[in-house]
Amino acid sequence: MTDLGMRVYGLGALALGVIGLVWGDFASVWQPVPADVPNRLMLAYLVGVTLATSGLALLWRRTAVSGALTLAILYALGVVLLHIPRVVAHPLALSPWAGVAEQTALVSGGLIALALCFDGDTRRLTRVGWIMFGLSCLVFGAVHFQYEHDTAAMVPKYLPLGGVFWARVTGIAHIAAGLAIISGIRARMAAVLLTIMFAGFGVLIHAPLLASDFHNHLYWVMNAMNLALTGSAWVVADSLRGHTDELHP
Repeated sequence: MTDLGMRVYGLGALALGVIGLVWGDFASVWQPVPADVPNRLMLAYLVGVTLATSGLALLWRRTAVSGALTLAILYALGVVLLHIPRVVAHPLALSPWAGVAEQTALVSGGLIALALCFDGDTRRLTRVGWIMFGLSCLVFGAVHFQYEHDTAAMVPKYLPLGGVFWARVTGIAHIAAGLAIISGIRARMAAVLLTIMFAGFGVLIHAPLLASDFHNHLYWVMNAMNLALTGSAWVVADSLRGHTDELHP
């Protein structure tokens, strides 16, 4: 079992869960639960506890299987119950697809983490996780171009060449990484570089936003979600060790 990427993935879930418990609400934007859902507050606490305990479970080898499985199921429910209906209602809009992609990337992290916990042949499960994660990266890249100016506005002003340049570069990087992971061509290198890029987003963008307004729920969620996505990319990179130059088996 490869530990480090899985633990970062678990810490992301733990952070999302703790934020949910502190605010008594779902992770805004990424979990658009309608306001009129019965027992919404109780449900929010239940999801928060599940995220936190499952994230903690991934920090120990003997409980990692249950943690990975629970998170994969929970994030998958988010895709099916919350985001797919928005896509069905607005199939040509890219924003709902972005929500699907973010949650799907987390599902894939859980599936691959689960596969890494076993010594047997888990290639089929891992392959499904790779494809899901790669497709999510393609959507991330498309979002960077569709909402180029919004993405550029998040780029720190002190970086050279301007926000639009970095919005395009990171969009291309997402698409290239997705294609590499799906095809298996330089997939390991792509996943490693993607992990570094996600981590860079946290250091350069999300952490400074949180430091500017420590009581902002959205900024906490953005940091936790980015940490979870970094963990997913790291898990993918760990699972691709030994498949550097060849197509996936």
